[in-house]
Amino acid sequence: MNEENSSQALPLSEIKLDSKGLFREEVFTDLRVGTLKQLTPVTSDGSRDLGRPMAYVGETQLMSQVGPLPVQAPIEADNLQQALERFPAAVQRAVEAMIAEVKELQRKEMSRIVVPGAETTSKIVGPK
Repeated sequence: MNEENSSQALPLSEIKLDSKGLFREEVFTDLRVGTLKQLTPVTSDGSRDLGRPMAYVGETQLMSQVGPLPVQAPIEADNLQQALERFPAAVQRAVEAMIAEVKELQRKEMSRIVVPGAETTSKIVGPK
């Protein structure tokens, strides 16, 4: 579902896959660090859609204080070998983006703290 539709509840009868945006997914892993998904564009009959480029997504997990944290990163690459080579940098960018998002959420939460005005402070502290 795209962002426009995600904010509106659709009746189940209207949820449909985009037949022009289908991909076949192949997963490659080293069984140690993570996985690399190769997304091959296909037509609605399952044959390779040569009009669209392959897509790659790297996935790994980082250990945090609350347990494993999944990290998913798109990788700009023309082939599997390039995707393998670019995996570390893509994961690094994804982690940096996650950290920035957490910091922004923390900043917003801190700005919600209400600071009492002078009138309230004088009632608490007493008159000068």
